[in-house]
Amino acid sequence: MKMVIAYVESETFEAIREHLIEVGIASISVLQASGSVPDSITKATYRGVTVERHMRPKTRIECVVGDDLADTVVETVLQYAPDKRFVVVLEVGSAHPMASVA
Repeated sequence: MKMVIAYVESETFEAIREHLIEVGIASISVLQASGSVPDSITKATYRGVTVERHMRPKTRIECVVGDDLADTVVETVLQYAPDKRFVVVLEVGSAHPMASVA
């Protein structure tokens, strides 16, 4: 099993989600995150003080899939988020889904 973690621009998430569902990967976790960048994204002046913002909003996508589907997830992210994205694939030793409550 593999865990794929991807950071993408928020506006690209929906297309990625839709494509993953089409190929049979329906269970993903999504978090709102921020990434730090060395150069300021915006500069503003507030009450005479210059304020710089170095955080860029991102969407973090996580999913645990079989070894055969990890490349599909990575290729989907790269296809729908061609810019400002980061993807990592980690080996998963074991995963324990929650049991259904009757």
